[in-house]
Amino acid sequence: MSDRDLSHQFETLEQQALASSLGIWVFLATEVLFFGGLFLLYTVYRIKYPAAFMESSKLMDIKLGVINTAILLTSSLTMALAVHSAEEGEKKQATLRWLFLTMFLGIVFLGIKGIEYHHKFVEHLVPGPDFVLESINQQQAQIFFGLYFAMTGLHALHMIIGLGVLSVMGGMTWMGKFTKAYSNPIHVAGLYWHFVDVLWIFLFPLLYLIGNR
Repeated sequence: MSDRDLSHQFETLEQQALASSLGIWVFLATEVLFFGGLFLLYTVYRIKYPAAFMESSKLMDIKLGVINTAILLTSSLTMALAVHSAEEGEKKQATLRWLFLTMFLGIVFLGIKGIEYHHKFVEHLVPGPDFVLESINQQQAQIFFGLYFAMTGLHALHMIIGLGVLSVMGGMTWMGKFTKAYSNPIHVAGLYWHFVDVLWIFLFPLLYLIGNR
């Protein structure tokens, strides 16, 4: 990256990199607060309706959940390798390979999540007038599934945004924007992707495992 890529409000590339790093950490802090509210809501209702939440959790597809967890953990590794490749100034083909592999894993994750959502629609487990679950209190069960769709849906939205960000990083890599001296944008993108992965590490046990402990 050369001085022509320096934004006018910064004096040096190092200052620009520091500002962007600080910016992503502030952004991630706001995301923690946002999802923290959902986790708090989940905790309140789980304490209030423990039996309904545990029984509803048994209807989650643990196998697909485990597969998706493995996929996201692997995508964190490939993202880290992409960042490392860019920071070490390796050939752009190496960075692109890891970026595209990360994106592929993200798309597979979303595909599996789409299959899960389809199963819930077929089984009439989507909150609303067509919701059917006779074994437990339907109203309480709908709260669980409402939180399931809200939390996993927002997580999926963040993944879609992440895929867009990685696409931009791929374009910048192809144009030779990253060098050993400056690769902060891809580092920032990596932090966002890792954050999305960490969110799933919390969502998976809360939604899938509480009824199978």
